Amino acid sequence: MSSDLTARRIRAKLVELSHQARTAHLGSSLSCVDILVALYSGILNIDPARPADPGRDRFILSKGHAATALYAVLAARGFFPEELLETYAKPGSPLAEHPAPACVPGVEAATGSLGHGLSLGLGFALAAKIRRERYRVFVLLSDGECNEGTVWEAAMLAPKHGLERLVAIIDFNKWQATGRSCDILALEPLKEKWEAFGWSASEVDGHDLPALSRLLKNVPDGSGKPIALIAHTVKGKGISFMEDDNNWHYRIPDAAEVSAAKAELGVA
Repeated sequence: MSSDLTARRIRAKLVELSHQARTAHLGSSLSCVDILVALYSGILNIDPARPADPGRDRFILSKGHAATALYAVLAARGFFPEELLETYAKPGSPLAEHPAPACVPGVEAATGSLGHGLSLGLGFALAAKIRRERYRVFVLLSDGECNEGTVWEAAMLAPKHGLERLVAIIDFNKWQATGRSCDILALEPLKEKWEAFGWSASEVDGHDLPALSRLLKNVPDGSGKPIALIAHTVKGKGISFMEDDNNWHYRIPDAAEVSAAKAELGVA
């Protein structure tokens, strides 16, 4: 199955899950699908049959409100049966609106209280360096999360310890709950800010799967520094009537919108 088709099928599943479970954050989930597909399509050294292997790469979804995207990608990669997705947000289901630690294979930590995922990832990466282990740590943050002071505390500490196997990916979809990210706080120039904190930083189209894969394969990149990847994305990506519309931060699609979205995505 091609990565593009995988991404379209996952987007269709996210719309279905939002409709069925009556849960929000659909736009935020759609914006990071391609990043997750790229990571789980040959970048992360992790085996669905051995998800707790001590030598595995670690992935932390710091923007835990996009949990459905992670659940759907893990299911597609065989970490757990896809049928389990139908229980999402139902009483007794391991698939809550925000992920709990080890709720299903492949989920490393509880996230969703924004601003803490990078600190968790830093802890994993520092432990690996102290123990002389070779695994890498990838953390996916939202741009709105970069308002949080804990992000920048971690950003200062990681270069001090030369954590070259730590990667922060910022899903820069330009929105947060109440408005444009750069109207709420002065985020930009984001790449230059990470560089000033001692990171090896670059920018990429967060929906260009080949470009994402090329950059993510190059970890560590030889600089001796932690890596920050500013991924320019579109909130609601893949569905024309949701793209760049912040109403879909909270709005839930009705049955007609589910059908229209699946038709656009070319997924029955």
